[in-house]
Amino acid sequence: MKDRCGIRLTGTGGQGLILAGIVLAEAVLLEGKNAVQSQSYGPEARGGASKAEVIISSGPIHYPKIVASDFLLSMSEKAYLKYRGGMAEGSVLIVDSTFVTALKEPKAKTVYSVPITQIALDETDREMTANIVALGVLAGLGLVGREALQTAVLHRIPRGTEDLNVRALAAGIRAMDVSCIGG
Repeated sequence: MKDRCGIRLTGTGGQGLILAGIVLAEAVLLEGKNAVQSQSYGPEARGGASKAEVIISSGPIHYPKIVASDFLLSMSEKAYLKYRGGMAEGSVLIVDSTFVTALKEPKAKTVYSVPITQIALDETDREMTANIVALGVLAGLGLVGREALQTAVLHRIPRGTEDLNVRALAAGIRAMDVSCIGG
């Protein structure tokens, strides 16, 4: 990974991507790197497009916004269409193929189409763990260490859901391991 990396997590309000951004930033900090996390969502909050951004850097972060994302993770078609224009040339696109089908992204060097929400349902019977599966996908790409990410997840989730969320995280990591091996 380069010295500074911008990750944009997008989806529909209620999918938990704001929490995912907070968890990702915490995991990066646990690894001794610098991170800045920001978020925005439409006035309708639940159901509207939302985004969380995380900047990871080995040095100081002087500007807390992403100009062009190095990684874009989209968990809804609406959010993908809204935020795809802000990708850097040669970036990585990850979409939840459960909901995103309109893939036309010339800027992305690599595209991963992963059924994130379906994996959450298969692994935990709960759609609400899709955000944690998505974090596992990012760990599977090497953006953050698995151990630090699991620690951060356990810091932020509601008590009593630890097993559920650890399973979701592991399922996301496995999904990327298979995607990377299978091409």
